[in-house]
Order: sequence, then C-alpha cells, then structure tokens
Amino acid sequence: MSTRPAFQIGSARVPPGSQRTVDLPVSTFSDHTPVTMSVQVVHGREPGPVLFVSAAIHGDEVIGVEIARRLLRSPQLDRIAGTLMVVPIVNTFGFLNHSRYLPDRRDLNRSFPGSEKGSLAGRLAHIFMTEIVARADLGIDLHSAAIHRENMPQIRVSPGKPETLAHADAFGAPVVIRSKLRDGSLRKEAQKQGVDILLYEAGEGLRFDEFSARVGVAGILRVMHGLGMIPEDGVPLAEAVPVKASETAWERAPAGGLLRTFKAIGEMVEKDELLGMVADPFGEIEEEIRADTAGLVIGRTNLPIVNEGDALFHIAQISAPEAEERIESLSTQLEGVALFDEDEII
Repeated sequence: MSTRPAFQIGSARVPPGSQRTVDLPVSTFSDHTPVTMSVQVVHGREPGPVLFVSAAIHGDEVIGVEIARRLLRSPQLDRIAGTLMVVPIVNTFGFLNHSRYLPDRRDLNRSFPGSEKGSLAGRLAHIFMTEIVARADLGIDLHSAAIHRENMPQIRVSPGKPETLAHADAFGAPVVIRSKLRDGSLRKEAQKQGVDILLYEAGEGLRFDEFSARVGVAGILRVMHGLGMIPEDGVPLAEAVPVKASETAWERAPAGGLLRTFKAIGEMVEKDELLGMVADPFGEIEEEIRADTAGLVIGRTNLPIVNEGDALFHIAQISAPEAEERIESLSTQLEGVALFDEDEII
C-alpha cells in the first residue's frame, strides 16, 4: 500500500492510486443553479510531477473538451506516477451558451490572475490560479481557432524554463511557435508563478475534427512520458521533429466580397504566391490575395463572405526547407494512433 499522501484540492482529498472528480464552487446562475469548475484528479501511487490539462477557457473551443475526454480514458493513466489534473470545461458559462465569452462579455483569457471579489471573470480566473496553477509543475492548455476559422495543430510557447521547449518538441504537433505573452492571459500569469504552459491550438470553434483530436491526445501522452509520469508502452512515438516558426502574420482581405481560396492549412506557399481571390457579387471586380512572405499556412478563414480587412490566411515563417515532408510524416504516423474510444468503452 502506498504511503504517499493524498492530493488536496478544494475541500477534497484524493488518495494515492485513485481517480476522482472534484467540483470547485464558482457561482450560481440567475435561476439559482450552482455553477462549479469540475476537475478530475488522477493521483498516482508513486511520486512525480503535477501536470494540469485545461480546455474551454473560451467556451466555444470544444475540441479541447473532446481531447480531455479521450485522455481520461487512456489506459496509460492506470500506471501514472505523480498527479494529473484535467479541467475539461473551465468556462462553463460560455460552453453552455456556445460562446467564447462569459455572460458579461469578458474574455476569461484576458482576466488572469483574477480577484476573489472581482467580476465573474476575475473570480473564475482566481479560482483557477489558486486551485489548479498553484498546485502544478507544468500545464497544457487546449484551444482552437474562433468560429468560422480553422487552425492547423500547433504548440505555442514562451518558456521560462529551458526544459519547456523540450516538452513542446515532445508533444509532436506539426509546428512550434515562440509567441509573446499577453497581459491578462493564463500563460503570462502562470509563468509569473513559475509554471510554464504549452498552449495547443487546433481546429475550429464549435467543431470537432479527428486529426486535431488525435494530435492532441498523442501529444499530451508524449509529454507525460517525457515527465516520467507514464511508461513508454502504448505512447505514440513522434517520428517527425516539429517545424519551428520564427514569426507569423495574417494576410487580410483587400476588399469586401466573395472569397475563393486556393490554399489550405498545412500547405507551403512562396512569397507573392496566389492564395485566393475576392470578387464582388456581380463578378465585375476581382482582387488577388498574395502571400507577403514565404511560409506555412497554419490558419485560415472558412467563411466565403468577407469584409475589407478580415483576416484570411495565417502564415508562419519557417526556417526548415523540409517542413512539408515533416508534416506529411506526422499525418501518416497519426493514422494508426489509437483513439482510446469505442474499443475501450463499448
């Protein structure tokens, strides 16, 4: 029997070798229905790091919720060392309303570190910082593009510790981007407390897609293996080293109208290459959209109706000429990755 102490979170104690869902009180809806932030804690019998995985800080970014669900059904967790905290839905209010924001239109990811007696966003951020971040050694925060846009699976990182870049590589997403920290973001405030976060971006708001889900689950398991939390058995090996991006930029609509796109996410483009066309509804005027720089398309709008200035194509500048081969290798590799879904559950 393990002599390791129980894991304390909120008013709950999770014994070693057990898995438990803990409901942290947040607020109440206007009809007096209680609102909680639910955390599933997997507390291993053996000591090790504490990792948190969070999703739906933006309520419409549902792909992370599916990744969290699959992760919690992974058989590798039966032999975990250390502790895993999984928060599938941070922003319950936005999730139930299919909205990015909280009811007061605040963006939770601009509200950290929050305040115990502040706005609803501030209170939720405060609970997350004190109950989750303060107990962790590393975090993985799951996001997607906004509605009507799509992101290629990618890791964004601004590490405060040298080993964080190694974790980003271990995750095995096609692209790793060194991105700046924004005021009020979870990443910035967590880093102030000494906790680095890998931010996973993939897919589209209010949508699932299989590729993004598989990359996310496989990546988290690889990071856990790298941390010594789970054995190598059953962990998908990363055969391709992620492409590193130096900078990213959006190509925007030169005029309003109907958009025809010629490039998809995951495609390489050359400088001045034609990405798409915007035409008025009569077809009398057409404007070309060309790449200002060579790079990899990591994001794109899915809307055919655009206004002047709308962000259309997100291009990452990369230094590796073999990027396409690496991404193709990753796609092939993931075709055989287990879903930890129907086979285990049915």
